[in-house]
Amino acid sequence: MLPQRTLKSLTRAVGVGLHSGQKVELVLRPAAPDTGLVFHRIDLPTPVDIPVTPQSVCDTRMATTISPGGDPGAPKVQTIEHLLSAVAGLGIDNLHIDITADEVPILDGSSASFVFLLQSAGIALQDAPKRFIRVRKPVEIREGEGRTLKWARLAPYHGYRLGFEIEFGHPAVDATGQRVVFDFASGRYKQDIARARTFGFTKDVEMMRSRGLSLGGSMDNAIVVDDYRVLNAEGLRYDDEFVKHKILDAIGDLHVCGRPLLADYTAYKSGHALNNRLLRALLADESAWEIVTFQDERLAPRGLADLAPAW
Repeated sequence: MLPQRTLKSLTRAVGVGLHSGQKVELVLRPAAPDTGLVFHRIDLPTPVDIPVTPQSVCDTRMATTISPGGDPGAPKVQTIEHLLSAVAGLGIDNLHIDITADEVPILDGSSASFVFLLQSAGIALQDAPKRFIRVRKPVEIREGEGRTLKWARLAPYHGYRLGFEIEFGHPAVDATGQRVVFDFASGRYKQDIARARTFGFTKDVEMMRSRGLSLGGSMDNAIVVDDYRVLNAEGLRYDDEFVKHKILDAIGDLHVCGRPLLADYTAYKSGHALNNRLLRALLADESAWEIVTFQDERLAPRGLADLAPAW
């Protein structure tokens, strides 16, 4: 049997929220089989539990944000995508996440720090079958046309593969790789995707901060780009770091389904909102997907049965 996974012990991190600039503590704890991923706002007078589901997504502007039942007026947790990307990258099914503010800490702007935290806690196998959502037929969401066109698509695939193409029309971004395909069969999420940082343009910073966004952003946790070049002294971590971060985000955005996907995801200029619309469109069509388990691990797609070692 290919089993579910959780942590062996708890682990914690302290940082600031990218948009709020607030100090926040995060504690990641083991959870029982079939719990899924659950955030706990422990800073509130009465703690609030927020299970991670497609219906819990209440906002997709600038980040993926969840609240109980997707109620925009309820307590929320925003910028969950980098943590969820790491959880998906390590194949963790069940996790309690205690948080002391309304935003996951940005840490270094990638998912590498979350991978480190999770692997440091150790990953435990559980006595319950791992349940996948297997895509049975293509589902696609398109938006705009001509230069404003963007789209995202899920199609059947025995494994989990993601392809993403960007087009920013910016000299610094255009000088890097514009398209990447990543297959989980490679077993190289940590090496090839996890270190890709979020990015922003100086021309947008003043506007965003006037709206109360990016208050915690800096060159310590983001790639900063002016009209012509990358401003970070150390440069890029990958030659194609911009598009790899979009794949990192997509992995996290799609993992709000609460179970790992067996699918081929392809996208052009997609983002948090389009990714969530795609996932909702998939789950709304019950003929487009099914839940599967693997009693024989040898029948599972390559790479998805491997257990990441302790860091």
